[in-house]
Amino acid sequence: MSAAVATEGSAVAAPPLARLGTAHRRRLREMWRSAGWPCHDPIELDLLAAGLLQRRWDAADRETLRVTDAGLQWLATARQRHQAAYTDHEALVARVAREMQRAGRIAWRGLSLRAPLPTAAMAPVAAPGGETVPPAPPTAGALDGLDGLDVAHPPAASAPTAWAMAMPDVYSIRHTTVEDYVEPIAHEIKVRRADLLSDLRRPEKAAAYLAVASQCWYVLREGIAEPDEVPPAYGVMFASAGALVVARAAPRRALRLPLAVWMALAKAHPEPHDEAEGTGWLGDAATPGA
Repeated sequence: MSAAVATEGSAVAAPPLARLGTAHRRRLREMWRSAGWPCHDPIELDLLAAGLLQRRWDAADRETLRVTDAGLQWLATARQRHQAAYTDHEALVARVAREMQRAGRIAWRGLSLRAPLPTAAMAPVAAPGGETVPPAPPTAGALDGLDGLDVAHPPAASAPTAWAMAMPDVYSIRHTTVEDYVEPIAHEIKVRRADLLSDLRRPEKAAAYLAVASQCWYVLREGIAEPDEVPPAYGVMFASAGALVVARAAPRRALRLPLAVWMALAKAHPEPHDEAEGTGWLGDAATPGA
């Protein structure tokens, strides 16, 4: 039996590709990697109607699906967009890390830090009508005395604590021998508005950053958002072609890092210094007054 995408009778307009989202791309990738057994669900129906999947039958009259040439092109285009965004993101991450080094800080990229949080920061809030909504984004002082980092105000023994993973794009501390002067800072980098909005719907992520950093910043590609769209617990920088511009300063608070964070830093490798920049400094130092 030959493959058929269109149904008999009057033609039905295929849904535009712009209406097909992440779930459709994921299903199409799964079909491309698998034997193509059908699920007969709405996502599959959309892909068939758009001409990205094709129905086939074998000699035993068993139905399978195959990805069409149009489907492969759609997957390839989506991958190219993702790779371009990833490259831009990583370039900006490296740029922020270098700026922290120039400011005399030790910087790390891609850390995973275990952050203690009060359970209230993780639990959804009941709304009128029986619905639940995510908890409100925390303020800069919301976790003081609750994260176990302020030795002057330790948490109550009965205070319930949850744990979350903080994974800032750039994490840095001052190059100092005095613990109180470490001033840990977390930078989160966003080059796409969709990624920023996804982050802002996760207040527990902001709470985790506040538990391990005395300052938290969003570094945004210029034009993807306005400063007032970002919660006040964060500072906001815009990355232009020439410089990183501070749009709103991050609130500062006293913070002492727990042993778990120090251990994570000890096991990770700091961002290496740019050797070309180091050579430039040596040259400048060797020729004073030049």
